[in-house]
Amino acid sequence: MRIFSDFCSQNQIFTFKSPKFTELKLKPMNTNLFLQSLTKFLLGVIILGLLIFLPAGSFHYWQGWLLMGILFVPMFIAGLVMMVKNPELLRKRLNAKEQEKEQKTVVALSGVLFIATFVVAGLNWRFQWCVLPNWAVWVSAALFLVCYLLYAEVLRENTYLSRTIEVQEHQKVVDTGLYGVVRHPMYMATTILFLMMPLVLASPISFAIMLLYIPLIAKRIRNEEAVLEQGLEGYSEYKQRVKYRILPFIW
Repeated sequence: MRIFSDFCSQNQIFTFKSPKFTELKLKPMNTNLFLQSLTKFLLGVIILGLLIFLPAGSFHYWQGWLLMGILFVPMFIAGLVMMVKNPELLRKRLNAKEQEKEQKTVVALSGVLFIATFVVAGLNWRFQWCVLPNWAVWVSAALFLVCYLLYAEVLRENTYLSRTIEVQEHQKVVDTGLYGVVRHPMYMATTILFLMMPLVLASPISFAIMLLYIPLIAKRIRNEEAVLEQGLEGYSEYKQRVKYRILPFIW
């Protein structure tokens, strides 16, 4: 419907009226943002597919298809929702250019870690080194989806979320919902998501590799909090109120 309205309206606003429903206005879609997000989405699908199925040597690696399904279908839906409800948040999420030197290192190491995780998972399935049973794969997939829901809730609660560490103009401290439990609920959700990926791929060897992500995200969080304390009013007080970073009663 959004695409249809963009083609037909030519930057006008369509108004639909019904005696039974309230007036609904559809604003034209930001074409550049739509194309940018679609391009990155398709590139992600292609790159992940190559990293999984080339080492596996077969498209019969059903766990690989399962991961791609539970990863990219919700991602596509979330992208459409943000495009309609909050395009500015989507624009922030597409911005992956870190300014902090320390964070550039973390991002680069994380990229190497993810590549190793997916390649080893494909090789593990190909040579049957150590493959998890099907029930473990499905349990991991269920946990993955639960964490995806948590991630979506974080996006709903905090419209200042960006993929880069920065203090935005007029930014305020968010301390409600999940942010009242831990200071970094997004990292909580994504860390569990990432740890579930190799288990969905039935590769405990890849899971051991992905555990190296924990010290990387810990380093990122410490640097992010230093930036926020320096530039975001009220963040130091927020740290006093909410004691834990990503795991209640642990850290």
